[in-house]
Amino acid sequence: MRPYLLGESAWKQVREQEVDLVVLPWGATEAHNLHLPYATDVIQSDHLAAEAARLAHDEGARVMVLPTIPFGVNTGQTDIYLDINLNPSTMTAIVGDVLETLDRQGIRKFLIFNSHGGNDFKPILRELGLQYPDMFLAFTNWFSTLDKSKYFDHDGDHADEMETSLMLHIRPDLVRPLSEAGPGTEHKIKIKSIREGRAWTERKWSEVTEDTGIGDPRQATTEKGQAYFTDVTRKMADLFLEIAKADLNDLYE
Repeated sequence: MRPYLLGESAWKQVREQEVDLVVLPWGATEAHNLHLPYATDVIQSDHLAAEAARLAHDEGARVMVLPTIPFGVNTGQTDIYLDINLNPSTMTAIVGDVLETLDRQGIRKFLIFNSHGGNDFKPILRELGLQYPDMFLAFTNWFSTLDKSKYFDHDGDHADEMETSLMLHIRPDLVRPLSEAGPGTEHKIKIKSIREGRAWTERKWSEVTEDTGIGDPRQATTEKGQAYFTDVTRKMADLFLEIAKADLNDLYE
């Protein structure tokens, strides 16, 4: 058993542990082009958070990773078959219930480990921070940690070369032949200000992509995925360590 993963731990062990930081991985259940499984974001959350926690634990961090939440915000994908949506208000309720438990039990540090681009935790943590002012609340989008251009040839943000390479490293048995994958071509919105990032609107997924992917995955390799996995988990382990060891009464220089 890995003592930093709550889902693998027994009560005999847990009741004697001291925990400084609780990490909640959060994924989504959605189509990932024609070659990756619906649970891609969940699987990546599971493996990346576990490895980062292992590294941090081995360096003295008292960290506990909760089981991954398997559903995320998919409000732009309502017509993609079996993409499962959680509304932001539902996510707020889930996080609030978790925080109520941690606060009652004296655990003051909480980090959401996010694997899905549609999940936006900033307003959620702003609101809940008012209810739990003595807690340290944070989130990380692990996929924004590193410059992907140093690892991959093609950019993208969904079922792309990066996600496909990671899955080839983590769970190659769940990756269909890349010859079956679509090109992940993105049809960009015609409104220039939105296209250039000066404004935002939600993408209508079935009109943005024909294969549910954005970014060409067909040059993905296991080797690229392993290199990226190693470097991301090191960065995330450093984050876990820093938060776990931080003095909440002395956070600012």
